[in-house]
Amino acid sequence: MSAGHYENFPVASLLLPRTLRDPVSVIYRFARTADDFADEGSDPPDLRLEKLQGYRNALQAIRANRPSETALFRDLARVIAEHRLPPQLFDDLLDAFSQDVLKRRYADFAEVLDYCRRSANPVGRLVLHLFGRNSAENCALSDRICTALQLINFWQDLEVDFRKDRIYLPQDEMQRFGVGEEHLRRGLCDRAFRDLMRYQVERARRLMLEGKPLVDRLEGRLRMEIAITVQGGLRILEKLERAGYDMFRRRPAHRWFDWPVLFVRAL
Repeated sequence: MSAGHYENFPVASLLLPRTLRDPVSVIYRFARTADDFADEGSDPPDLRLEKLQGYRNALQAIRANRPSETALFRDLARVIAEHRLPPQLFDDLLDAFSQDVLKRRYADFAEVLDYCRRSANPVGRLVLHLFGRNSAENCALSDRICTALQLINFWQDLEVDFRKDRIYLPQDEMQRFGVGEEHLRRGLCDRAFRDLMRYQVERARRLMLEGKPLVDRLEGRLRMEIAITVQGGLRILEKLERAGYDMFRRRPAHRWFDWPVLFVRAL
C-alpha cells in the first residue's frame, strides 16, 4: 500500500490494543502489496491487472474454505475468520486498485466519490469491525472521514499523481473554474487554480467535520486513534491553505512538530 494513499492507516500504532496489531498489520500487508501491483514498478497494465486478479482468486479461495497457497492469504484467512470481516471490503479495495490501472480522469465528483467508496472507506470499516463498533451509524460516519482523507491525499499529491498521468480533480469542476491540465503541467498556481482548490479543500473539510462525531461514539484507544486521524487530515488542509494551494512547491506533510499539536487537539 503506497504511503501516499494510506499514510493514515494505523499500522502497529501504540494506540492500538496489542491484540489487534497483528490483524491490522495483515490487512495493511494485503492492501499495500495489492496497491503496489497497480502503482509501482514498470509492469504493463495487463500484467498489473493479472496480478490483482490473482488476489481476487485468493479471496475467492478463502470464501470457499480452500487452503491458501501463500503466507499472506493464510494470515488473511485467519484474520477474516477470527474477526468475521466481510470479504467484500477486500474486493472493493482490489476494484479501486484495478481502476487506477485503467482510469486516468474523472468526469465529475460523483465518479470521485465512487472511487473513494472502494479505495478508502473499506479501511475505516475494517477497523470498526476489528473493534466490534461497526454499527450502521458508525460506518456512515467513518465513510465521511475516510472519503475526506482520500480527497485530502489527492489534493496533497496533485503533482505526484499528474506525473503518473492521473487527475482526480473532477473534469467538470476544472472547466467551471477555468483550470486546464496545463496548470498541472506547469505548476501554475494562478487565481483560477486557487479558487478551484479552495473549493476542493472546503468540501473535504466539510466531509471530515461531518464524520467527526464518530469520535464521540467511541472510547479508549480507538477514540484517540480516530481523533488524531481526523485532526491530522484537518491540519493538512490548513497547510494547503497557508501555502496558497501551491502544492507544487510546498507539498504539505506532517512534521515531527505537528504530532504534539495533533495530540492536544485530539484531546
